[in-house]
Amino acid sequence: MQLSHVDQSGRASMVDISPKAPVKRTAVASGHIRMAPETIRLLREGLLKKGDALACARIAGISGAKRTADLIPLCHNIEIDHVSVDFEIGDDRIGITAGAACTGRTGIEMEALTAVSVAALTLYDMCKAVDKQMVIGEIRLVEKRKEPSA
Repeated sequence: MQLSHVDQSGRASMVDISPKAPVKRTAVASGHIRMAPETIRLLREGLLKKGDALACARIAGISGAKRTADLIPLCHNIEIDHVSVDFEIGDDRIGITAGAACTGRTGIEMEALTAVSVAALTLYDMCKAVDKQMVIGEIRLVEKRKEPSA
């Protein structure tokens, strides 16, 4: 099996997407950050010293998606049409879901995965003063779609 980011000589290579036609593409990624119930309480009640962690993490996730090509060496720099970051607060974890969309020649799954990762890291940063045992996990691609060409 030939890897898409490796050329015939075995060197890292950016995939040539120029022959592909632009189509609408979407992706959804998810993950979570586990934290102590007391940390969840502080977050819910807006008592963290750094401020509104969820608002900050949402903006960070969106910003992270927009910077994916700067972070992942062989990712294409694509024009993003939309990014959303949502949270589900549980008793001992915060679920993170990111959706991303573009009209382009290559997928947008890396941007959705980056949005989840950066949002989780931001929550970690915002809560680390009160919780040293947080764990970020299960970041994965949930769905990837492209609309058929007309």
